Amino acid sequence: MAAAGPWLIEDGIVAVHAGPAAYAPRLEAAETIDCGGRLVTPGLIDCHTHLVFAGDRAAEFEKRIAGASYEEIARGGGGIVSTVAATRAASEDDLLAAALPRLDALLAEGVTTVEVKSGYGLTLADETKMLRAARLLGEARDVRIVPTFLGAHAVPGEMKGTRGRYLDLVCDEMIPAIAAAGLASAVDAFCEGIAFSPAETARVFDAARRHGLPVKLHADQLSDLGGGTLAARYGALSADHLEHLSAEGAAAMARAGTVAVLLPGAYYFTRETRPPPVDLLRRCGVPIALATDCNPGTSPLTSILMAMNMGATLFRLTVAECLAGVTREAAAALGLGSETGALEAGKACDLAIWNASNPAELVYRMGFNPLHARVREAR
Repeated sequence: MAAAGPWLIEDGIVAVHAGPAAYAPRLEAAETIDCGGRLVTPGLIDCHTHLVFAGDRAAEFEKRIAGASYEEIARGGGGIVSTVAATRAASEDDLLAAALPRLDALLAEGVTTVEVKSGYGLTLADETKMLRAARLLGEARDVRIVPTFLGAHAVPGEMKGTRGRYLDLVCDEMIPAIAAAGLASAVDAFCEGIAFSPAETARVFDAARRHGLPVKLHADQLSDLGGGTLAARYGALSADHLEHLSAEGAAAMARAGTVAVLLPGAYYFTRETRPPPVDLLRRCGVPIALATDCNPGTSPLTSILMAMNMGATLFRLTVAECLAGVTREAAAALGLGSETGALEAGKACDLAIWNASNPAELVYRMGFNPLHARVREAR
């Protein structure tokens, strides 16, 4: 295997030992896989998806390429609320069946862990339906599913004009019920001018804190509302999107250990022109993760490899940053840094074996999948 950096080990072995084969202890394994000199990485992690939903928004795509903005479509009754209607009408089995092909596309590219958000139900019954469907994905396939509650995604149409009442429902009914049922690993919110204000988001985070759930945030995507700073104040696992992140927000995230999750699929698909401030994140020492943001409206992307390519070409991330962004840093963004995301003793043996010798091959190709095999250790 050709060396491409100090973080590569040539002629290595992964078992109870991870390192040069020459220094491996004598091993007796139930199964041995000869990788034939291929590149081996940790199993890839997609740490931001909206994989469970019904319907599509292809008509909105036509409007967007004709010049309509994301905000214009949302304010005209499209966007999230249109997916809400389709998702509410779908059964749990319908949602599972619709999500499986999307999940299979990710698994075929070496993904072993996937975060799945709710947020297209916006009632307690429909949000729990989505979260149950997400859990079922982990039973139907050999993959670790990390479900996230995103009730603060939008105000449902039937509660338009009564935002306070809807937030009461999210904070006082949905979060307690979902936490009690163990249906979510974290709580997310969409903090934006077309969604929820920083003060409203703080209410949601306070409720999550009362019920022992960590938080994440859709932050600073369309404008600078101080989302990065707010996320850091609550010790959020991650702040995601971040095209308009301020220097203050980046510094606060660094102090809090909050991971920046960059979503180049949404940036590309919505034809944004302001990329996230990668150099600022680097200077501040903020960990950078990458994800597909698979969703029906702004990033219908089911290729983690394409997300890596976009991260490099659109955001100028290095190959090492792209690979770390879908392994080590993605694990940290899900609160799983001690369990997966790196080939280290004590972590799950989640692996991707590639018909490649150099990690750059995983990033520079488009529409080509070099996966040889995927290995996952159920824990």
